[in-house]
Amino acid sequence: MIPYGRQHIDQADIDAVTAVLTSDFLTQGPAVPAFEQAVAKQVGAHYAVAMNSATSALHVACLALGLGKDDYLWTTPNTFVASANCALYCGASVDFVDIDTNSLNISVDVLANKLLESEKTGKLPKIVVAVDFAGRPCDWPALRRLADQYGFFLIDDASHAIGADYNGQLLGGAAWADITIFSFHPVKIITTAEGGMALTQSESLAEKLRLLRSHGITRDPAWLEQPDTGLWYYEQQALGYNYRMTDIQAALGLSQLKHLQDWIARRRQLAHQYQTQLAELPLILPNFDMLAHSAWHLYVIQLDAEKTDLSRRVVFDALRAADIGVNVHYIPVYWQPYYRQLGFERGLCPNAENYYQRAISIPMYAGLSDGDQSKVIDSLAMTLGI
Repeated sequence: MIPYGRQHIDQADIDAVTAVLTSDFLTQGPAVPAFEQAVAKQVGAHYAVAMNSATSALHVACLALGLGKDDYLWTTPNTFVASANCALYCGASVDFVDIDTNSLNISVDVLANKLLESEKTGKLPKIVVAVDFAGRPCDWPALRRLADQYGFFLIDDASHAIGADYNGQLLGGAAWADITIFSFHPVKIITTAEGGMALTQSESLAEKLRLLRSHGITRDPAWLEQPDTGLWYYEQQALGYNYRMTDIQAALGLSQLKHLQDWIARRRQLAHQYQTQLAELPLILPNFDMLAHSAWHLYVIQLDAEKTDLSRRVVFDALRAADIGVNVHYIPVYWQPYYRQLGFERGLCPNAENYYQRAISIPMYAGLSDGDQSKVIDSLAMTLGI
């Protein structure tokens, strides 16, 4: 089976993890801050706070920005459920903004119209979580202008997009979002097995993120209410969580980070090869952009209903039968039973729904060989009768 995504682990990664296993620290040692500093330097962020998952990072980011009861968070339906769940963890309400049919990211036009209408009812969002779907950056300058105009915070859920840039500015380092989130799940571009990170340019937000990821506890003398008590002394100053990354994970991340630029380059090469060799098939291919340079976490094709009568299910099953590990990203979040129980109904975001019903993610990872990519292309052509 050729999977849709896969981690790449080499001997250097194994050696890095083994070195931690034989060291004095397994959890909170020197590898975690070293990994944070390395990622921050890589993308140009002032501060980076590592956590045990991107979901944890999203939750803590919302808390650090003050999201709570009676607040609203808006996000895209074309994402993993964590991008919306983070609002509910905080006791806030969530709503969805339809996608742009070209980028498959949150639609700036739909968002602008929704903000205009919501301003009249006093239900503006406190936070908008915009997702760089498949690794392609959103229109961040436009989102920043809307955030400044209407006074909401921006979280960049860049779980797919470490290494991506908008007009030369790397995500996580630019000042468009208040907080940017990376994921290091094994199918992502680099991995720490499980893990995530929140990046910001704000020192005060970074301090809140660090506090909340570790039980709300601090030993920092500058923060203590009762200083000079003793070296054993600590204070819980907030209701935090155990969302810490381990040194084992961070050591793997540090080793993986060395390959980031090469792996992004390979993914872009594979994307261009797909773009060229699938051009004659009855498919809608990803839209390339001169400003938004994707990290290509995913390569998603859509069946062109005007050129083929085959259903997505038929094509999906045929490719799986040919040992092509295709997948689908994503079922609109509000279609999930839990969100339907909250009152959401189908039809809310027609662009996202139409996209979902014809989308298939085909294999895309840096270790995908030219031969395996050719097998994917040939299997697609055969399935589609070309």
